[in-house]
Amino acid sequence: MTRILLVEDDVDAQGVMAEVLIDAGYEVDITDTEDSARDLLTYVVYDLVIADALLPDGTGMAVADDARDNDTKALIVTGCAFTLPYGTFDRYEILLKPLPPNELLDAVARRVGQPGELNRETQPN
Repeated sequence: MTRILLVEDDVDAQGVMAEVLIDAGYEVDITDTEDSARDLLTYVVYDLVIADALLPDGTGMAVADDARDNDTKALIVTGCAFTLPYGTFDRYEILLKPLPPNELLDAVARRVGQPGELNRETQPN
């Protein structure tokens, strides 16, 4: 099964995204900080990380970089695109909140394929 780490500190956004992903058939672990995401990435193998750009203790880009070091694909979500550092749009696929469910599922499928069919040949991190 395709396993996703969702790193989102907004409880409402976290709940909606998790529900959409789980209903689509993905296995989802959820956390809300950069530190806890890094801990999980140390012990668990994920196929994809979806991280909010701005976290209480850091950034989703730092989490994405850690994920990439483990050959894990990553997506960044944000409601504050204008506050992202220069070059962010060149390094990551950015999804803007509020995020319609079909856009989330399309982005996930581009990265890892449909639930259960891990496709490491899709787009690079």
